[in-house]
Amino acid sequence: MNRRDFLKGAAVGTASILSPSILKVEASDTAKSAIKSYREIGTTGLKMSDISFGGGQLTSSAMILRAVDKGINYFDTAPDYGESENTIGEAMSKLPREKIIIASKFCNPLKYPAHLKAGTPVKDYIAAVDASLTRLKTNYLDFCFVHAIGEMNQDVNAETARLLDKNMLIAVDELKAQKKIKYLATSSHGPHNMEELLTRAIDSGHYAMVMGSYNFMDFPKLPEVMKHAKSKGVGFIAMKTMAGAKKVGIETDGLTFSNAAFKWVLKHEEVSGLIVTIKNVKELEEYVQASGQAFTSSDREVLERYAANYSSSYCRTGCDQCEGYCAKGVEVGAALRYHMYFRDYGLEKRAIESYATLLVNAKECGDCDDPKCAAGCPFGVRVKHMLSCAHRDLTVNIG
Repeated sequence: MNRRDFLKGAAVGTASILSPSILKVEASDTAKSAIKSYREIGTTGLKMSDISFGGGQLTSSAMILRAVDKGINYFDTAPDYGESENTIGEAMSKLPREKIIIASKFCNPLKYPAHLKAGTPVKDYIAAVDASLTRLKTNYLDFCFVHAIGEMNQDVNAETARLLDKNMLIAVDELKAQKKIKYLATSSHGPHNMEELLTRAIDSGHYAMVMGSYNFMDFPKLPEVMKHAKSKGVGFIAMKTMAGAKKVGIETDGLTFSNAAFKWVLKHEEVSGLIVTIKNVKELEEYVQASGQAFTSSDREVLERYAANYSSSYCRTGCDQCEGYCAKGVEVGAALRYHMYFRDYGLEKRAIESYATLLVNAKECGDCDDPKCAAGCPFGVRVKHMLSCAHRDLTVNIG
């Protein structure tokens, strides 16, 4: 399936609804910067654009319309992503619903993270989806996620309880019967037990798709999970694909870092596609250029240069190896991920609010002289220094 096939069925709907102010891209530029590849999501029968839209920083419905014009057909959102669901809803009245894949989460519309806990009543799971549908102005979700397993609890069994919550599964059956959701999915960006929890989801038989953090910076166990998912007919979507998304201009022969990072992920046939936060038109134009493109030696050079510059300052999402060395129980992985949101993603408010939810944050590092945490990082990350910076930045506005 190519972009022409995707748009053909929606030609009247798309051409008639996009205003001249939205369609300012010349035909030659559109051909250069457009989705060229769609991949199957497991055995669902759905095909997603290999570069797809993460709605975590979505502020304009026009961005959705622009993305669809570029051939993007998969949009990821959540109730706790600010106004994201409402903004997508504004665009949906102008789009052919059957051509769009929408994924949202079992969450409340509160400050992130607002995931529904294990044991939540069946009616509350259903009410959460109904509220999402209202905001999205649609009558069904293609995927509903049990989101971010391994984020809030180090206990793999406690997170498995959320993954396989009886009430949630009953609610899913009811929602499917009512045709309000098509498929159940789950995601994990760690920092705890990412690979094991995704494997448990795959083996449960309840999940049609899983999403995990995956990039070129040291995820040695995840390829086996991806292969296992494919063998079971379960789709795998990659996120956090830019390894911290540092604001740099590393290029070789005109190739951008983002495109090199995306092409590295997409060269793995087990990947159904990747989700990336798209904040503006410039990023949209740049990111879709990686669609359907082969990973080259020049791309590898770009990634090697990035790794050389940032390997020791990038806390690997999904890794929690250093936390066992901290006698005070600081939630290192979560604290440094929220700082990444603050410093590199431009999500300052969300990062500060999320950091405030941690039971043990990096305040404990202030007078600690135990060097074990740094010694516990297999990648040479300066753990204590980065935690001190995180606490300084993420507490400045909350006292």
